[in-house]
Amino acid sequence: MVEIVLESAEKFGIKPTCDCLRLSRACFYRWRKPSPPQKVRAAHPRALKRKEKEEVLDILNNERFVDQSPPTVYNTLLDEGVYLCSVSTMYRIMREAKEVRERRQKARVCNYKKPELLATSPNQVWSWDITKLKGPVKWQYFYLYVIIDIYSRYVVGWMVAKQELGVLARQLIKDSYIRQQVNPEQLTLHSDRGSSMKSKPVANLLVDLGVIKSHSRPSVSDDNPFSEAQFKTLKYMPEFPGHFGSIEDARVHCVRFFDWYNKEHYHSGIGYYTPEMVHYGSADDVKKHRQKVLEAAWENHPERFKRLPLATSVPEEVYINKPEVAAKENVLT
Repeated sequence: MVEIVLESAEKFGIKPTCDCLRLSRACFYRWRKPSPPQKVRAAHPRALKRKEKEEVLDILNNERFVDQSPPTVYNTLLDEGVYLCSVSTMYRIMREAKEVRERRQKARVCNYKKPELLATSPNQVWSWDITKLKGPVKWQYFYLYVIIDIYSRYVVGWMVAKQELGVLARQLIKDSYIRQQVNPEQLTLHSDRGSSMKSKPVANLLVDLGVIKSHSRPSVSDDNPFSEAQFKTLKYMPEFPGHFGSIEDARVHCVRFFDWYNKEHYHSGIGYYTPEMVHYGSADDVKKHRQKVLEAAWENHPERFKRLPLATSVPEEVYINKPEVAAKENVLT
């Protein structure tokens, strides 16, 4: 730009060129004036030489001091009778090398993979969790262990105990496994990352039984939705007490609740069938009976319907964290 202005001024004159470009002549003259030579700044007499700077940087980055701050390195070396440079000089050298950063050791953040589980029939995926039940006095709790089949929503096992222990969870899982006659490599057991869920007794049992282990991501409640929803159903019932007088009271209440939940509760997530119907395969017969009732109503009063009503079906697939590819395919179809 400056060169073009100078050439135009030589050809057409300074004033016409400045008027055409709306440029002040003072600015033109400043551009035309040669810039003074830049002064070479002399090194400070107390400054470290290049080789000395490299030695300081090597010491700061060696295995011993790599995770320590310059003040710590400075004083550690002083205790050993060594002086390299001041703390500010250490920071200056690190800044020149673009290495001013957090040097302390920090915990590594693991990227936990989102669990994606699919069940197309009972006893393929179980979800289990533990919740607290208030006892007779403040800060006293009983612990309710529950294992639920995510396909049928059938509670395959539960237990009320005074403690949360891995050995108790191990026994409950083993009893439920035997009672349901599960085969090796057939079942995936999903849970959150509680101490009992990650305990050695549970982990060793799952290996012995051939059960695949699955855990939620830390602090992600949506990864274990079926157990959380079942606990909400339990605690939002009108009959659920504020606290239990004893562990026996808690067990009696849970006997009544889980009997109702498995055999009488029409669950919205499975087409308003009971978990027992879906788990033991009688839901198809119930659906056929419902459809006959609807067809009879259609024949008797067709004017009340826009079309033949259809009985609801049990979902063919149940997911924990449905994959995005499968979700997109469902939208397209």
